[in-house]
Amino acid sequence: MAHIIVVGNEKGGAGKSTVSMHVASALARLGYKVNTLDLDLRQRSLGRYFENRAAFLKSSGLDLPSPTNHDLPEIDAAALKPGENVFDHRLSAAVSRLEADSDFILIDCPGSHTRLSQVAHSLADTLVTPLNDSFVDFDLLARIDSNGERILGPSVYSEMVWNARQLRAQAGLKPIDWVIVRNRVGTQRMVNKEKMERAIEMLASRIGFRIAPGFSERVIFRELFPRGLTLLDLKDIGVKQLNISNIAARQELRDMMKALKLPGVEIDF
Repeated sequence: MAHIIVVGNEKGGAGKSTVSMHVASALARLGYKVNTLDLDLRQRSLGRYFENRAAFLKSSGLDLPSPTNHDLPEIDAAALKPGENVFDHRLSAAVSRLEADSDFILIDCPGSHTRLSQVAHSLADTLVTPLNDSFVDFDLLARIDSNGERILGPSVYSEMVWNARQLRAQAGLKPIDWVIVRNRVGTQRMVNKEKMERAIEMLASRIGFRIAPGFSERVIFRELFPRGLTLLDLKDIGVKQLNISNIAARQELRDMMKALKLPGVEIDF
């Protein structure tokens, strides 16, 4: 069966779509069959990224390894039984169609709490949660004291993940491997950064997630989006010499992919 990767966080601007694009494209470049679903039906950042990629490859005559993005199928609401949710059926139908023809299915969730996102989390074999280096973002995971040093209790997003874990346990499925990806971490040693690091490490053992490195804030990600490209495509489109920032970004991607520990995946880029 396909391994399902869900990229989720209930806060916008955490870098979900950037992480989704690079994880899915990296897996495709490694030779895996990757299908993706964008559950943000309004903004569709991941869907637009793949549309941009298809248009760029067509216009340039290039053939680069690429995941395949899919829209959720329409479901006739009139055919549902009382109490059944149309979004549940749209997502389950999409996953059922893709499982037999996928090594990995990557699902990108919206930056808000929706029914689709809730159901997707219960399907996750690996849950990737990008988190900016800010106590504003951290508040989605846990409530913390005014000094930023003591965990008071889990917050809304952690509770949703807990519920998803309970549903999987009841269905006899293997536990979710939850990975917090630290995004946009500053390069300098600062008091806030050190407090965030301690808080995340405390919470990891308390509610059960692993910590992985993410991406620094870089202009290159915004530049690549209109063409649907990733860091791994640069040499294929004729960039002969990568600058220091691009080399560092590729290393960040390599480190993140290794830290995800996806089954059977050997990182060789």
